[in-house]
Amino acid sequence: MSLSVEKVATKPFEGQKPGTSGLRKKVKVFTQPNYTENFVQCILDANGAALSGSTLVVGGDGRYYCKEAAELIVRISAGNGVAKLLVGQNGILSTPAVSSLIRHNKALGGIVLTASHNPGGPENDFGIKFNCENGGPAPDAFTNNIYKLSTEIKDYKLVRGLQIDISKVGVSTYDVAGKPFVVEVIDSVANYVRLMEEIFDFGKLRDFVSGKSTGKPLKMRIDSMNGVTGAYVREIFLNRLGAAESSVVHTTPLPDFGGLHPDPNLTYAKDLVDTVAKGDYDIGAAFDGDGDRNMIIGGKAFFVTPSDSLAVIAHYLEAIPYFQKNGVQGFARSMPTASAVDLVGKKLGKEVFEVPTGWKYFGNLMDAGRLCLCGEESFGTGSNHIREKDGIWAVLAWISVMQHTGKSIEDILKQHWSEYGRNYFTRYDYEECDLEPCNQMMATMEKSITAPEFVGKSFSSGGKSYKVKQADNFSYTDPVDNSLATKQGLRIVFVDGSRIVMRLSGTGSSGATVRLYIDSYERENVLGQASVMLKPLIDIALEISQLPKFTGRTAPTVIT
Repeated sequence: MSLSVEKVATKPFEGQKPGTSGLRKKVKVFTQPNYTENFVQCILDANGAALSGSTLVVGGDGRYYCKEAAELIVRISAGNGVAKLLVGQNGILSTPAVSSLIRHNKALGGIVLTASHNPGGPENDFGIKFNCENGGPAPDAFTNNIYKLSTEIKDYKLVRGLQIDISKVGVSTYDVAGKPFVVEVIDSVANYVRLMEEIFDFGKLRDFVSGKSTGKPLKMRIDSMNGVTGAYVREIFLNRLGAAESSVVHTTPLPDFGGLHPDPNLTYAKDLVDTVAKGDYDIGAAFDGDGDRNMIIGGKAFFVTPSDSLAVIAHYLEAIPYFQKNGVQGFARSMPTASAVDLVGKKLGKEVFEVPTGWKYFGNLMDAGRLCLCGEESFGTGSNHIREKDGIWAVLAWISVMQHTGKSIEDILKQHWSEYGRNYFTRYDYEECDLEPCNQMMATMEKSITAPEFVGKSFSSGGKSYKVKQADNFSYTDPVDNSLATKQGLRIVFVDGSRIVMRLSGTGSSGATVRLYIDSYERENVLGQASVMLKPLIDIALEISQLPKFTGRTAPTVIT
């Protein structure tokens, strides 16, 4: 029986402008009649003629409304000439897994249902983003087109009568207006696990984790925070690497993440931090809702900043078979990320790129063969094996470095700092601030720091003095396609390499989030207490920005 395509009249919704990683709003916004339908139709339309006869990947982090949205996307895709969909079982696919599946199947792209590290549940957040054929987030030109289409949309197309059960793995073929339409519901973890086995030496890691090669099992605590990584963690760490069942926690994806805030940092992964601090663990790790972010801690909850994590992995890439085979190209970091990896790149003679916040800015460099390892201070680390940051990959990389060196995480870091110096780093997040005063604050600060007399100025606090070398509103010209990204954050660089960065974030679903980043470099004093070492530059940043005056906040919501 042939199914018919229905055209449904609709009107534009305000504000369907994707941020740095898709469109994120409250669930109540997405569940308005036609809201999700409009946005999905605009994603499909933005692909133009390439959509007809294409293959797309669909999946998400399991949060509230994920399964319903996945089934809706199936019906809309059927109405728009897509030939085949690969859908994660129950709508579940980690963001790294989507990237891998797009690349492996040479798909046109993928629709990812996630609000990343934002809370889930009926009162909280949902999100939709599109990844292109290279497996990475859609670039600015593409997301700008989605937004333009969203302001003009008059109708969307769907096959209302198409019934699909995405809880069962298998292939279903439909006749839609005389053409075949295939929906393949796939095992959510199989493709990704195979990729990890190709990158890392699982035999060597299994001997290390089990204690066969050292005489003592590696004691770890891996926390999936009730997000999408649960099934991946169980298959890799328990089944493939032989870790004990007690090594993994919160491995069942839940629509509201079990009340947890699935953001792997010292504030929201407090249960992990407290447990590792009290126990005799060698490594602790946590992931966000969709599995692309990670936090690493060592014994007694020794915290590894994402900036240091990137730099250490860069230094030890030879410990990972994938890089032995494919070679080491350049490194990159987002602009707000501390510049620790720059020092490693300089020593190894590799290119180092500084890009705007947003993983999409790394993709062109990877596709051009100029980049193999990159990271963001927001707990994202990854390589050119896919085009997304990858939490589980980062943990496997760290275990590989531990196996390679025979050292603890704390000792690995201390040796690294003695060789390169230390970038003390913190990020202050001021969440859900009123937007207008924040805009005024950014405009006032930009005017101040871009005045010609600002360069060369000295600021002192707590016995430390910093002289300004450079100050701007960061802009980036992509060296591959010459595309330009402007107004990416206010940046003050000091003569000693220390930096202050301030941005308004585009990943929240309501209000404005002010992010203040402090990167204080010390060549000799590398074993100080981070909060003490950072205080002088924090005080200077608050003085220059006048943040307390404009926001009315005396303290940040979250300190990382």
